[in-house]
Amino acid sequence: MPFRNLLGLSALGLFWVMPLLLFAAGAADQEAYIERWKDEAIRQMVEHRIPASITLAQGILESGSGKSELSRKSNNHFGIKCHKGWEGGRTYHDDDRKGECFRVYDDARDSYHDHSLFLKRDRYASLFVLRIDDYKGWAKGLKRCGYATSPTYAKALIELIERHGLDRFDDEGIQWIKRGGMPQPEQDVADERETGNPTETGRTVRIGGARASGISPNDVAWIQGLAGESLAELAAAHELSVWQLRKYNDLKGADGTTVLASNCRLYTQPKRRRGAQDWHVVEEGETLRTISDAEAVKLKVLVDRTDKGPDQALPVGYKVPLRFPPREDGTLPWYARLGGGG
Repeated sequence: MPFRNLLGLSALGLFWVMPLLLFAAGAADQEAYIERWKDEAIRQMVEHRIPASITLAQGILESGSGKSELSRKSNNHFGIKCHKGWEGGRTYHDDDRKGECFRVYDDARDSYHDHSLFLKRDRYASLFVLRIDDYKGWAKGLKRCGYATSPTYAKALIELIERHGLDRFDDEGIQWIKRGGMPQPEQDVADERETGNPTETGRTVRIGGARASGISPNDVAWIQGLAGESLAELAAAHELSVWQLRKYNDLKGADGTTVLASNCRLYTQPKRRRGAQDWHVVEEGETLRTISDAEAVKLKVLVDRTDKGPDQALPVGYKVPLRFPPREDGTLPWYARLGGGG
C-alpha cells in the first residue's frame, strides 16, 4: 500500500509538473527569440508599416521560436515557399502537399523582409487601413484574409503578444516613424577598438589599428583588402574560407593564390537581395558589378532586375533598382511607398 500510494503521488506530481516544465522551457525559448529578433521586427515596422508585435508573434509561432528545422537550416522563419520567380536557394518539405519547395536564405533577416512583402499583396490590403498599433485588429484580419487555416490563429497571436507585452515594440516603432529614422541593428564585430558613427555609407570600424572594416548600410560586414594580399591570407586572418570570399564578392575563378591588385572592400557575409535605398543612380564608368560591390546587393539580383550584363557599360543617370523589382513602366510597386520609397 505505501508503495502504491507513493507511485500514485509520483504520477500525480508528474501529471502536474511536466506541463509546467514544458511551458517554462517554451516560454524561455520565446523570450530568447524575442530578444534576438525584436530589433528586426521594429525595422520592418518602420519600413513596411506592419506592427512589430504581429511580426514577432508570427515568427514565434511559425519558426517554433527559431527551433524549427526550416528556420535553423534555411533561415526561413515564416515558412515562405518558393513561388514563381524565386531565384535563391531551395529546400523541400512535406506541407499541404508532399515535397513542397521552400526558400533558403543566407540571412534570416531576408526572410523577415520577404514576410513583410508577402503581406503587401492585394489580399491583405485591408490590414493597412488599421491603426499600426491595433494588434488585435491585425491578428483577426490575418485570419479573416486567409493567412492561416487554423481557427485559433488570431487567438494564438493575441495571446503571445499579451503574454510577452510585445505591443511595447509597436510603441517603439511608432517613435522611430515619428522621428523619421530607422533603428540600426546591433554591430557584430568582435574585438572592436574604434567605431565611427552611422552615416550614409554605413559604419566603419578599425580592428587592432590594422585595417578598416565595417558594416554596409544594408547590414553586410566588410573588411578592407590590401594590395598584394592573397585571398588565402585574408581568409586565414579572418577565420573564413577562400570559397566564402570568392562567393560573397563574385570573384569567379579566383582561388587562394589570387592576389589583390589594389586596396578594395571585400564582404565577409553574403550580400543581400535589397539595398538600403530604392535606387542607385549610375555615375560615369559604373557597371552592375561595381554597383553590387558598392551597395552590397547580390549581382545576380541586379542583373535579373535590369536585364543588363554584369560588366555592361551603363548610361549616366540610369536608375538601378536596389530594393524592389520595378514594374514594366519602370516605376516601383505600390507597396514601396508604404516604407517611404518612390
